[in-house]
Amino acid sequence: MTAEFIGAIDQGTTSTRFIVFDRSGCIVSLAQKEHRQIFPQPGWVEHDPEEIWRNTQDVIAAAMAQKSLHAGDLAAIGITNQRETTLLWNRRTGAALRNAIVWQDARVADGVVEFSREGGQDRFRAKTGLPLSTYFSSLKIRWLLDHVPEARAQAEAGDLLFGTIDSFLVWKLSGGAGGGIHITDVSNASRTQLMNLESLEWDPEILSVFGVQPQILPEIRSSSEFFAEAREPVAIRGVAIAGILGDQQAALVGQTCFAPGEAKNTYGTGCFLLLNTGERPVASSHGLLTTVAYKFGAKAACYALEGSVAIAGALVQWLRDNLGLIETSAQIEKLAGGVEDNGGVYFVPAFSGLYAPHWKAGARGVIAGLTRYANKGHLARAVLEATAFQTRDVVEAMERDSGIRLDVLRVDGGMVENNLLMQFQADILNRPVVRPANKETTALGAAYAAGLAVGYFGGIEELRVNWSVDREWWPSMEDLKRDELYKLWHRAVSKSFDWTD
Repeated sequence: MTAEFIGAIDQGTTSTRFIVFDRSGCIVSLAQKEHRQIFPQPGWVEHDPEEIWRNTQDVIAAAMAQKSLHAGDLAAIGITNQRETTLLWNRRTGAALRNAIVWQDARVADGVVEFSREGGQDRFRAKTGLPLSTYFSSLKIRWLLDHVPEARAQAEAGDLLFGTIDSFLVWKLSGGAGGGIHITDVSNASRTQLMNLESLEWDPEILSVFGVQPQILPEIRSSSEFFAEAREPVAIRGVAIAGILGDQQAALVGQTCFAPGEAKNTYGTGCFLLLNTGERPVASSHGLLTTVAYKFGAKAACYALEGSVAIAGALVQWLRDNLGLIETSAQIEKLAGGVEDNGGVYFVPAFSGLYAPHWKAGARGVIAGLTRYANKGHLARAVLEATAFQTRDVVEAMERDSGIRLDVLRVDGGMVENNLLMQFQADILNRPVVRPANKETTALGAAYAAGLAVGYFGGIEELRVNWSVDREWWPSMEDLKRDELYKLWHRAVSKSFDWTD
């Protein structure tokens, strides 16, 4: 019997989901479970990898049970994951040495300064496309090897494995300590700052500089090929694991941005704009990242320019959890809509420094422009507008780097349900914003990669047919007002710089 469906594990920063899609990209079933955000110290962010693995098993079982599906109903599964989050575990026991260090974590800021003394912050950019930053995996691996007792000894003995979350999940799914495979794909490997963008292999010189033993690293594979059959959990035993993509690259695939010049922006915990640049990496001189977008089987890799914003939806969560101004994230739209404008209030969410295009590790969060007139509605509006302002910063940098003007911005992610935000995004960009009918583009991209590998989909043109528009927002703001708002945003951003040494 031919399998009717395709599955995707979407392991994100705040939750894990399993989604089953049909051939048209429509959702058949979905299950989701949040995991804890652990903050041991200011600037530190961790996840419990065993909790993530338990949640992964739970959501797979739940989504399959929803529609009484069996393993034979799935042609394959793909995996998409939070990128850069760094984990070390023992290959013999499967036990993590300690909690995973999340991509937002800023504990390695001293390492950025240390490694920048020779060659500056861009000393590895020519090879990796990335500046020295707390963001990427390289310094996180070094920190774990230096600070976890016996870590280096285990690494030297061949007992230690490194992975981003995709590697950990594939290892677990394919058998773990009983024979699991240790791999990653090129999109995730390109975010470690240890892979050479040209060769698509781990770079020996960079490994030596960071003191990372090559034997702990996963094998780099394409984003779309048969990797292994799942052995756990039972609900998908025997199903092919055939796609892996970092979450933002998966969203690019899910939005079917396969041609150079096509771009998408994902509004999630952070905010990430990717522009397909084709089969050659394009160096950035305006604060963007050069990254691998995807590689389908034996075909050439495709690259992207990326603008990464650390805090977007996470700022709404902060307003909810730390200040208690709203009970659910969805309530922010009503609160912000209760005022006509931001009341002169600007919120720069540099909780763990600023990412693109500024790359200021010493920046910290700032609320500027407060007067006694300001109320919680103005603060809520400033929280939403911060995401739109940061997106414009990235769009302008991307246009300067690529020489391509984005005529329209394709958007996805949880925040695109917020109509007030999407209208302000169109207004501050002065160009239309388009939301697709299928908003689960990240999981869909992983499913597409897996489906292409096993022949469930015939090619990328078949995937393009699945894409359709749900809603568009057109700019309606006067030029003078747009310019004034953006000028004050930049003034607020400048106040966040160099808060820490």
